Amino acid sequence: MMTGFRLNLSPLKEPLGFVKLVEWLTAIFAFGCCSGYSGKNIISLFCGDGTNETLIANFHYPFRLSQVPLIEGNATVCNHSVTTTHMVGDSASSVEFFVGIAIVCFLYSMVALLVYLGYMHVYKDSDFGPIFDFLITAILVFLWLVCSSAWAKGLQNVKDATDTGGISTTLEVCKGSNITCEVTEFASLRTLNISVVFGYLNMFVWAGNAWFVYKETRWHSQKFSSQPGPGRQQVPAPI
Repeated sequence: MMTGFRLNLSPLKEPLGFVKLVEWLTAIFAFGCCSGYSGKNIISLFCGDGTNETLIANFHYPFRLSQVPLIEGNATVCNHSVTTTHMVGDSASSVEFFVGIAIVCFLYSMVALLVYLGYMHVYKDSDFGPIFDFLITAILVFLWLVCSSAWAKGLQNVKDATDTGGISTTLEVCKGSNITCEVTEFASLRTLNISVVFGYLNMFVWAGNAWFVYKETRWHSQKFSSQPGPGRQQVPAPI
C-alpha cells in the first residue's frame, strides 16, 4: 500500500471534505468572537442632594468579574464612605471550556483536511482511519453541546452582573433610599451572543458530518453488503 502524500482536491467537492472545511471556519468564528472581548459599562449614581457621580466597570475575557473593581480603595461616593468593591461573578470556566473545544476542533479540522487532501488513499484503504474519525467526530458533537450550553449560561451571568440590577445589588451605597444607581451606557455584547450561536451551529455541523464520516467506515459498508440485492433469491441450503 502506497502511503506517500498525493495532493487531490476532489474531496473538497464531496460532503466529507467540504463540511470539514466549514467546521474549520465555524470554529474560528466561535472562539474569535469571545476570546478577545473587552467591554465597558458606565454607571451613573444620582445622589439625593442633586449631584451625580459616575463609575466605570471594565470587564474582559475570561470574565472573572469578581476581580473587576467598581470602587478601588476607600472612597467617598454621594457623601458616603465606601470601601473597595468588586463586581460579582466568574464565568471563566465556561468560556475557557468553550474556547478550548473550539481550538481543538479548529486544529482537528486542519489535520483531517490534510489527510483528506493528501492521504485519502491511505484513509480509505484502512479501517482505523474512518473509525477513528467517526469516534472523534461523535465525541466533539457532544462536547459542542455541553460547552455551548455552559457558555450560554455563563454569558447570561455576565449580563445579569453588569446590568442595573446587578450593579445596584453589588454596590452597598446603591441600597440607600436617596441614591439611585443606573447603568447609562452598556458595552455591546453582540459578539458574545454571536459566539454562542456559532457554538450551537458547530454542534449541528459536526453532527451532520458524523453521518458522512460514518459512511466511510466498514460498519456502514458491512450493513449494506449483508443485505440481499433486488431480485436476488435465497438459495436453500443442501440437506
